[in-house]
Amino acid sequence: MQQQRGTWSSNLGFIFAATGSAIGLGNLWKFPFITWENQGGAFVLVYLICIAAVGLPIMMAELLIGRKTQKSSVGALKDAVGPLWRYVGAWGVLGAFILLSYYTVIAGWSLFYFAKTVGWSLNGFPPGFSTGALFGDFVADGALQLGLSAAFSLATVSVVYFGVKQGIERIARLLLPVLFVLLLLMLFSALGMKGSGEALAFIFRPNFAELEPASILEALGHSFFTLSVGMGVMITYGSYIDRTQSVVKASAVIVMLDTLIALVATVIMFSVIFSVEGMAQEVGASTVGMLFISLPELFYSEVPFGALLGPLFYVLIALAALTSTMSMLEVVTAYLIDERGFERRRATLTCGGGVFVFTILAALSLGAVPVVTQMEIPGAMGRLLFGGKAGWFSMADHFISNWMLPTGGLAITIAVGWFMTREATEAELVDGAEPEWFRFGMWRFFIRYLAPAAVASIIIAVMFFGVDFS
Repeated sequence: MQQQRGTWSSNLGFIFAATGSAIGLGNLWKFPFITWENQGGAFVLVYLICIAAVGLPIMMAELLIGRKTQKSSVGALKDAVGPLWRYVGAWGVLGAFILLSYYTVIAGWSLFYFAKTVGWSLNGFPPGFSTGALFGDFVADGALQLGLSAAFSLATVSVVYFGVKQGIERIARLLLPVLFVLLLLMLFSALGMKGSGEALAFIFRPNFAELEPASILEALGHSFFTLSVGMGVMITYGSYIDRTQSVVKASAVIVMLDTLIALVATVIMFSVIFSVEGMAQEVGASTVGMLFISLPELFYSEVPFGALLGPLFYVLIALAALTSTMSMLEVVTAYLIDERGFERRRATLTCGGGVFVFTILAALSLGAVPVVTQMEIPGAMGRLLFGGKAGWFSMADHFISNWMLPTGGLAITIAVGWFMTREATEAELVDGAEPEWFRFGMWRFFIRYLAPAAVASIIIAVMFFGVDFS
């Protein structure tokens, strides 16, 4: 069984894989949007504090559980904490399953826009063409949505099918450097735009007079969501870590790379916003507005070398999405391998097929099939758990973001901080390979008090104040 599960070939391979899992649409899409909505500067500073004080300690907690037990989330929590905690692991597996079902649909959009931008780069952007109308027609095309989702699902299954070392790690080693190079190319182009100076000031010059209490909560929420914690990904990835690899060092590097990429993506986006007259009034309408409606045309009218960078940008989106989708599928696959005795290939195909059933619902709930688009849970339960939203896509996104991930993360902080012994956690973190700056006592304080209080505040905000993190 251990040979079947596999291990990372090196610490670098693990860091690439785990960083790829953390880097996703949240970095390239949501973080720039919420930074804009919360007036930049002070919000970014608060976010950096939150990710160091909350996100990093929880990531260490998940990785140490995985490395200690060498099992996926259900078996890991059962062995490390106690029999009843396997249900927390199962909650994480379910969360990864549901999240993957609709995340794949969004990931498929990158394939469509890559094809579109290639055509525009070769033939020119058509005068007077409406990218807003294009997006509306595109998401309502059920056959196209299904086809793109199926293509991305197939790519994800193909990676996980070949296992940890030959599949996930090999692809991560290939894709992450490509992703970094593409980002640097786009950053170089963005910094040459006339609005780049204003963009940098907006992002990195704090103005606490504009910081609202809701912005602090938003920063806290995203610092938790961005790192793939709360659904068993890091527990599962941690279970493939060799005993010689440092949990603390790896966690720090993953968090720094994830944060750096989110900031670089924000600089790129905002350089465009501040370079185009009237653009600032368009980006606040929705999270998709900048990425799939406004930006495609701007590559051909405003962005230096845009004809080249346009297609490359959507390659970047696709790569970031794939490194995340394969980690989600691995959580579910590893559960069947560890707990149900499935052989990897059978487990991968079973999980991939099961997830795709719900991906079909997500793909058709954007307007293609009215009965699926309008599907909802009525009454108080529907409003509480799903925000009164309709369609599997919106319902699942709301439930995952506002309930499953926060409750899963809170359970992890309680499990590691209060139910695992000090000796057990210290043995995993203080192993002779930890960096000099690390202080176990400070981490233990954060995981026992600060992180649970922070995550609990997210749940309270959802329950009693109607805050929506989806």
